[in-house]
Amino acid sequence: MTSTFTDTLMPPRLLAPGGTPADRATHETRYGPLTHADPAALLRTLAESGLTGRGGAAFPTYRKFVSVIDAARRTGRAPVVVANGAEGEPASAKDKTLLSLSPHLVLDGLQLAARATGAGEAYLAVEDGATRLEAALAERDKPFPVRVVRVPKRFLSGESSALAQHLSGHAALPRHQDPPVREQGVRRAPTLVQNVETLAHLALIARYGADWFRSAGTPSEPGGALCTVHVPGREPQVVEAPFGMPLHRLLPLEGTGAILFGGYHGTWIPTAEAARLGLSAATLGAGVLAALPADRCGLAETARVLRYLALESAGQCGPCLNGLPRIAAAFRTLAAPGPQGTARDDVARWAGLVEGRGACHHPDGTVRLVRSALTTFAAELDAHARGLCTATDRTPLLPVPEHRS
Repeated sequence: MTSTFTDTLMPPRLLAPGGTPADRATHETRYGPLTHADPAALLRTLAESGLTGRGGAAFPTYRKFVSVIDAARRTGRAPVVVANGAEGEPASAKDKTLLSLSPHLVLDGLQLAARATGAGEAYLAVEDGATRLEAALAERDKPFPVRVVRVPKRFLSGESSALAQHLSGHAALPRHQDPPVREQGVRRAPTLVQNVETLAHLALIARYGADWFRSAGTPSEPGGALCTVHVPGREPQVVEAPFGMPLHRLLPLEGTGAILFGGYHGTWIPTAEAARLGLSAATLGAGVLAALPADRCGLAETARVLRYLALESAGQCGPCLNGLPRIAAAFRTLAAPGPQGTARDDVARWAGLVEGRGACHHPDGTVRLVRSALTTFAAELDAHARGLCTATDRTPLLPVPEHRS
């Protein structure tokens, strides 16, 4: 992904109008000064807002804050706060765009999170742009003690336990989730890991209140989100849109056969079904929406992504070390017109064997993509078994890093 442009489908909240990066002075003019409410008041407002995480899991932000605070109280250790900008998802550019255009909004949210939890350390983890973010930190009147940390460019580097491992001086690899990072993370201290977009929303909620935040979106899913939209023939576009917005307003559906929701740990959904859906945190995942034209082969697209995901695994547990490569290899057989042997049954069986058994959720996310492809492209699977492929255009749609392709 070489370039990305932005658009807003709601009054802009997170993205700088016109796609112009905001320095400190511009930031304060646009949003006003950050009010330093006491932690208890901020937590109440956060709970009332209904904000959920924008890193993929959509977990209630207030509950994660409280879990970290409770763990700190039990252990007597000051928490660590981590702003997660390690956007390892190849199809996503929302976090990079946000950090480029509105870095001070993220830094405001990180500062508020540290105050609310009583954190002793704060980090901003990114793959790229560390120098630019360090310059933004230097612009602040009273430099907040944040350390900008570069993480390896890997799909799993942004996984919360991998980040905690990296910040503890180890390899950026996931570990088993017991105990969870919120209880024992960076150097075994309770650790709050929040996506940078989540923290940017927090900074606005602290300024304008819960009712303002809930004025966009739906009662059950308040607010909006940043999405990276992929449409053939166009540059990827980062859009800001409210939850509940009809999908057809986010990307063109005419001439498409399926939509990928959520990125490479997401799901394929047939266009006829997707046309009835609105933007939802339940399917948004990493904030990726990709329209697959009817003349492309969804099996071929999925096979490319599955090979990438197998290569990107940490290789620390059986599901990743053995299961994902086997699934990827069998799916390549399904993606090529011709005899399939037992490949279809093998993929379905191996998917069941790896699910829920990994050190992290990488196998589960991969299985989610596999199962959706088997269902959404079932007719194409049957055609391939007869030696036919309905696709007339072999141009890849989804970005896969060259060194892993």
